[in-house]
Amino acid sequence: MTGGRAARAIARATLAAIVALAGCAEIPRAPESSPWGDAAAVAAPFEAEGRLSARRGTDGVSGQFTWLHEGARDRIALATPLGQTIAQLDGDAAGVRVVAADGRVTTAPAWDALSANALGFPLPVSGLAAWLRGLPRAGAPATVERDGAGRPALLRQDGWEIVYAYADATAPRAARLTLRYPGGEPVELRVVVDQWK
Repeated sequence: MTGGRAARAIARATLAAIVALAGCAEIPRAPESSPWGDAAAVAAPFEAEGRLSARRGTDGVSGQFTWLHEGARDRIALATPLGQTIAQLDGDAAGVRVVAADGRVTTAPAWDALSANALGFPLPVSGLAAWLRGLPRAGAPATVERDGAGRPALLRQDGWEIVYAYADATAPRAARLTLRYPGGEPVELRVVVDQWK
């Protein structure tokens, strides 16, 4: 594989992994009385920076992200572990636009369509903005198990399992998340949030 094709393959794999995370602020508590998620809490804005890795079968990739979530709109900047820009993603309910480092632009009607094109199967992108904050996405059944401090420890929704890890016993928000989809060829995403704004 030539250097250019290898770089494009890495960029595509990283982009696909980040798209899977598009959809992080104090973790609002999901109402105990509702397993359906809180739409207002999910729409709350956040900005986060961190690292991620993704694995599907024997394929894996890692990178860095900066993510701005403003209600229904997400803007995500992707970079290699060494900080080289891979892509800029921008999307809302009207559509998704990705600008690659070489200036190439790709559009899709929705995040799930973009992930289906990149990975060959759709990922539940619409849930991830909620899951990162320990919330079930609105409109679908979910179960949430909590730790002794009342924080989300395990969330199950749409066939996914999200395991939350905290920096210490008093941290109000998760520092690390592991997302697993066991069906078919297993998918695992690991997210480390280095900074919440």
